[in-house]
Amino acid sequence: MESSPAPTGIGSPDLGGRTLKEAEPRNPRWWDLASDGTKRRRSRSHPDSAWNGSAAAAASGLPVGAEGRGFAEAMLPFTVNFKVSARTLTGALNAHNKAAVDWGWQGLIAYGCHSLVVVIDSNTAQTLQVLEKHKADVVKVKWARENYHHNIGSPYSLRLASADVNGKIIVWDVAAGVAQCEIQEHAKPIQDVQWLWNQDASRDLLLAIHPPNYIVLWNADTGTKLWKKSYADNILSFSFDPFDPSHLTLLTSEGIVFISDFSPAKPPSGPGKKVYISSPHSSPAHNKLAAATGAKKALNKVKILITQEKPSAEFITLNDCLQLAYLPSKRNHMLLLYPREILILDLEVNQTVGVIAIERTGVPFLQVIPCFQRDGLFCLHENGCITLRVRRSYNSIFTTSNEEPDPDPVQELTYDLRSQCDAIRVTKTVRPFSMVCCPINENAAALVVSDGRVMIWELKSAVCNRSSRNSSSGVSPLYSPVSFCGIPVGVLQNKLPDLSLDNMIGQSAIAGEEHPKSPVLQEVHLRFLLTGLLSGLPSPQFAIRMCPPLTTKNIKVYQPLLAVGTGNGSVLVYHLTSGLLHKELSVHSCEVKGIEWTSLTGFLSFATSTPNNMGLVRNELQLVDLPTGRSIAFRGERGNDESPIEMIKVSHLKQYLAVVFKDKPLELWDVRTCTILREMSKNFPAVTALEWSPSHNLKSLRKKQLATREAMARQTVVSDTELSVVESSVISLLQEAESKSELSQNISAREHFVFTDNDGQVYHLTVEGNSVKDSARIPPDVQMVSSLRSGRNVTFRILDVDWCTSDKVILASDDGCIRVLEMSMKSTCFRMDEQELTEPVWCPYLLIPRASLALKAFLLHQPWNGQYSLDISHVDYPENEEIKNLLQEQLNSLSNDIKKLLLDPEFTLLQRCLLVSRLYGDESELHFWTVAAHYLHSSSPRSPAVGEASPRDKVNNPLDICYDILCENAYFQKFQLERVNLQEVKRSTYDHTRKCTDQLLLLGQTDRAVQLLLETSADNQHYYCDSLKACLVTTVTSSGPSQSTIKLVATNMIANGKLAEGVQLLCLIDKAADACRYLQTYGEWNRAAWLAKVRLNSEECADVLKRWVDHLCSPQVNQKSKALLVLLSLGCFYSVAETLHSMRYFDRAALFVEACLKYGVIQVTEDTEKLISAIYADYARSLKNLGFKQGAVLFASKAGAAGSDLLKELESPKLERTEE
Repeated sequence: MESSPAPTGIGSPDLGGRTLKEAEPRNPRWWDLASDGTKRRRSRSHPDSAWNGSAAAAASGLPVGAEGRGFAEAMLPFTVNFKVSARTLTGALNAHNKAAVDWGWQGLIAYGCHSLVVVIDSNTAQTLQVLEKHKADVVKVKWARENYHHNIGSPYSLRLASADVNGKIIVWDVAAGVAQCEIQEHAKPIQDVQWLWNQDASRDLLLAIHPPNYIVLWNADTGTKLWKKSYADNILSFSFDPFDPSHLTLLTSEGIVFISDFSPAKPPSGPGKKVYISSPHSSPAHNKLAAATGAKKALNKVKILITQEKPSAEFITLNDCLQLAYLPSKRNHMLLLYPREILILDLEVNQTVGVIAIERTGVPFLQVIPCFQRDGLFCLHENGCITLRVRRSYNSIFTTSNEEPDPDPVQELTYDLRSQCDAIRVTKTVRPFSMVCCPINENAAALVVSDGRVMIWELKSAVCNRSSRNSSSGVSPLYSPVSFCGIPVGVLQNKLPDLSLDNMIGQSAIAGEEHPKSPVLQEVHLRFLLTGLLSGLPSPQFAIRMCPPLTTKNIKVYQPLLAVGTGNGSVLVYHLTSGLLHKELSVHSCEVKGIEWTSLTGFLSFATSTPNNMGLVRNELQLVDLPTGRSIAFRGERGNDESPIEMIKVSHLKQYLAVVFKDKPLELWDVRTCTILREMSKNFPAVTALEWSPSHNLKSLRKKQLATREAMARQTVVSDTELSVVESSVISLLQEAESKSELSQNISAREHFVFTDNDGQVYHLTVEGNSVKDSARIPPDVQMVSSLRSGRNVTFRILDVDWCTSDKVILASDDGCIRVLEMSMKSTCFRMDEQELTEPVWCPYLLIPRASLALKAFLLHQPWNGQYSLDISHVDYPENEEIKNLLQEQLNSLSNDIKKLLLDPEFTLLQRCLLVSRLYGDESELHFWTVAAHYLHSSSPRSPAVGEASPRDKVNNPLDICYDILCENAYFQKFQLERVNLQEVKRSTYDHTRKCTDQLLLLGQTDRAVQLLLETSADNQHYYCDSLKACLVTTVTSSGPSQSTIKLVATNMIANGKLAEGVQLLCLIDKAADACRYLQTYGEWNRAAWLAKVRLNSEECADVLKRWVDHLCSPQVNQKSKALLVLLSLGCFYSVAETLHSMRYFDRAALFVEACLKYGVIQVTEDTEKLISAIYADYARSLKNLGFKQGAVLFASKAGAAGSDLLKELESPKLERTEE
């Protein structure tokens, strides 16, 4: 719920939610100033709770009668929650908005709705922000990545880029609701846009596709163009390789373009490597097999789909590839999405290694999102159903290198359907648009539907009974993970919360081997649960009407409700403080044309059917009671075959109703009794506009009536002195003058209305009871305050308009939105921290930078004072009270599962760091702590697993393969062997076979390599070479002369540009370490690291990787964060601490050193002591800058001599206070 600008005070009908007779602080919150100056929190559970006078008097220690002496003297808190500030209610989406949705690491979902960008919270499905500045439909939105170290200089911020049909890109500061930067290149729709996340230098770089064929790199902070590059074909979308950011792939109208030299510094050179994809249905193999039974048989035969040559004309079909994406779970794999199948390609051999096909009767795919934490795919189908498929496990990955290879290796990458959610009802106007997946936890997906609905589906895991499993399904079971937040799960631990996908299911690869008989490994089932639903406004046309205004008399019951009449005959009532739907009432059978409120709890609405050939219609006029939803026909039997109603207007005191018809005289009705008072004569002028005047004679009537009663009671003439007494009692009696119950006592006050006719004449009429008197004509005297014209700056047409409060208007427009605007009618975004929400939202990004970092420190360093607590009030935090309250509100909004973990004494420091990085959506911390937790645990002399089967534990709980080069060597080798097995099975051309041979030789699988070399047919031009190579491989001995000859040949080859061949020869004679050195010299760092992992012993491998670390830390590469992860995987923990300190990552360094000391991997010696103290002292200083004194004292005392000065400085104010 948002706060309104300073309202007008008690004299205005719009009290704007402020304390009566008392100014309110700039940011009104959920607490009020009591008479003793303390802040009192109101109940969060009941947003509309208001303190009544006597309760407030009692609370402030005043006598209960004190409220009668006026609010000013008693300073009573009397705040009612009815703020209405500028906001936009959004409705159905436009076809251009189809792909404009993104779920950020910040935990928020943004999507395009016409030219607006809507931001919602993924946990509570509440609208947090609506951004309005685009002049055209939004086609893409992208959140900035949080892959950097956060501190005061680079705080947690909500940055979003949105692009529209006219080629404009706007970069937003979402929390403040302001555009930071606007970018324009061409006036054509942006095809794709992506933030660069990989290098440590700049976080402001944005890559965009400007049609038809340009990619442009922008600095999104300044709006400057860094470079621009054009390609031959029209570019549809692009995808970065998550393992190597210099690799970019473009999906073009004809095929795929691979770019291998992407760099922020300069545009890619050359046109890139272009390959063509023939659609699976156009390949000849497919056409012949269409009649074969089962999609699987047919698809097993689909041969190569990627070719260097352009496909022949007869097989060219329109490229129906819907999407291209790299798999983030394993290197060099890409998926191509077609309506009826997903192809998994291995880019090392340009070969399809897996096909996920839909049976003939199945529902086609729309979109797929590959997961990072597990090898799984979220798929969206055309009926709005989201499915999760997880890769099936195989035994072959665990054939160790000295065993015989599996005689029947893996035939196919199979992804089994593990869970699916309910489909939606698809109609001509309602269809699924797009899906996004939570990037932090990968256990939830949001579906955006064309009618403006956003459905949030969360994955839940349930442990299932092994005996109940259906073994005939052929689907391997899923097991719960062996570790939680990086640390093996204890046998007695309860079922852990479903924090993320990798906490819910174990790695696919492990499930294939016979599982160790352990009670920890439980079989799990996954299911989708709908946890959030946001529904938009119905599609226009609209009729809108705001409820009667706030007055001092209805202040206790007032709610700012807006009634919206829709095209299908229903009336929706929205609560404008929260923007949420209050009630939906089905009232009419045709389009609602107008609404008038008769009280705060009831309204009249009318609808007219389509005219017959005589122009007559059926008029429906219903009186609706809001609390019960009951509606009655107001005009009784009238309404069939008559002239259509044009408008209805209820008088100011809600006594009379004027009904205006198109070709029939006006009718006047009594609202209280539902009876007709007067039907005007035939010669009555035609009404074009009508309005009731707020002036009436109710007060004088009351006085007369009261005076008469009193006179009758005393049977005396009223003297002047007694009149004043009468007046005071009249005032108290008039308190409820506008409520229906008072008016029903048959007092008919006199009211006035004015109307204009076709000639523009203004008539003034007076109504009293059933008499209507004509008064004089009024000359118009109007002054325009502000205007809004549809056109260049306003992209929508206005359908209806009404006053919201005395200083705000409501517009309903044809883009399906309803806007509450300031009097100037300029559309504005609001600040998110000024919003009042019905449910609290966990989003530390909304706090000021110092507060969000202090909150993080508070969560990380539990327990403070030796006890676990989520109550921040006892912490010595000198910021103002309001910020402390906001921090407490954030802590309260955490889910119970997470609170339980944070307060659990068994929950280790490493697990806490991992959990907090997930809560904050901090990408760089999440990766750092995942790798750190794994290697600290596995290399610790104090690790609990050491006493048991330590080597077994390492095999069963390796680091996930999505971390690639950072995995343990043995696990990495097995994965590479499985991969080459698959490539071997799938090869279909000589080219593939040659690539497989090369891989096998590098992996040391010489026998299988020889078999493949001997397969070369005699008419192949490489027949002679391959035969000789086979002989060479089999006869290589370790005798001196042959070794030196081969080494000489290899070095000559490398010198003459044949690097790959030379490296292969060096690997044959077990000189892989030299091969790695050559690869590094020629800049092939990733290849060298790969070779070192698969061929070298751990010492030699560590040497190669350390050289790589030095390269990554060099200024021209500037990838220190990646270097840190490599050092962690090598177990160089002291170097990691040193590097973190040199990078000024003091918080991460201090926590890491604490964890290392706990695990005993860093010994405290004279040398290490110096670094540890320096880290602690620097961290204490940074906590002091955050204003977090308690934390600063804690770390300053740990820092020993280095922190002694700081400690004195921190404790000195305390001494002064005690002296006083």
